[in-house]
Amino acid sequence: MVSAIFHSPQGAAAPPAHKGAQIATTLIAEHNDKTWTTRQKDIKTANLPTTQPSRPQWDSSFLWQSILPPVLGLGLLVLVWELVSMGTGASIPSPRDTFWQAVQIFSDPFYSKGPNDQGIGWNILSSLKRVALGFGLAALVGIPAGFLIGRFSFLSRMFNPLISLLRPVSPLAWLPIGLLVFKGANPAAIWTIFICSIWPMIINTAVGVQRVPQDYMNVARVLKLSEWKIVTKILFPSVLPYMLTGVRLAVGTAWLVIVAAEMLTGGVGIGFWVWDEWNNLNVKNIIIAIFVIGIVGLVLEYALIRLATAFTFEEVKS
Repeated sequence: MVSAIFHSPQGAAAPPAHKGAQIATTLIAEHNDKTWTTRQKDIKTANLPTTQPSRPQWDSSFLWQSILPPVLGLGLLVLVWELVSMGTGASIPSPRDTFWQAVQIFSDPFYSKGPNDQGIGWNILSSLKRVALGFGLAALVGIPAGFLIGRFSFLSRMFNPLISLLRPVSPLAWLPIGLLVFKGANPAAIWTIFICSIWPMIINTAVGVQRVPQDYMNVARVLKLSEWKIVTKILFPSVLPYMLTGVRLAVGTAWLVIVAAEMLTGGVGIGFWVWDEWNNLNVKNIIIAIFVIGIVGLVLEYALIRLATAFTFEEVKS
């Protein structure tokens, strides 16, 4: 067969069969080696960039979707404010006058000239301190209560009517009760924060416990897990997103209520500062306080949203 492929010249002796097989094997090996080398060169050539890398281009969609809308919204607010100030004369100060007043106030925000004359920085810190105390007490009571109400149906049927009755009550309606019981404005304000912050945490935590898949509880029952392991290993990881949502709602409500409570109780705080500036007919400072309250509330809301997002796990869709 090999002699049929490789013809020898006329008169020459044909190579033996085993010699022809060796020659064929050598030629095939050389051919394969050349083919492999050619292919490697082609792959390397194909991987080389044929043109120069293009420069990164500016994504205009980020400008139109993320930056421009809020800027236009703030610009519209300033425009309406300017038109209102022009229409009312000196009753409502213009944005320009309010801005320079804010620069003057925040140039020394932590001055202290007595208990009733302190900088806006001290007032903000005092309000945040009251919110932290009232909110912390509400979390210590509300989150465990939510776990118990969601875990045991008897407690759920027992406390649901009480929660439905007391939750719609205005937080300021609890302020006189606090003044009567605690005999002081500061603990009464903390009590008001406590009573208005506890309901979102109880309700959201209880709902989270009730929405834990029953399969998880069946497995825990089969494995005869203790109640502590059920809470720490099954309920807490599943309920954490619901619990953080309740915490976020509670903080927003607490910051809203503290301003009104401080207006009524007096002392040091952003709410008292607003009421004191109204008594002095200083409208510029009132408008500045409104923006400060909004910015602080926005920062608290954003921080808690980021915290909730970090502990929220989305289901992976197949």
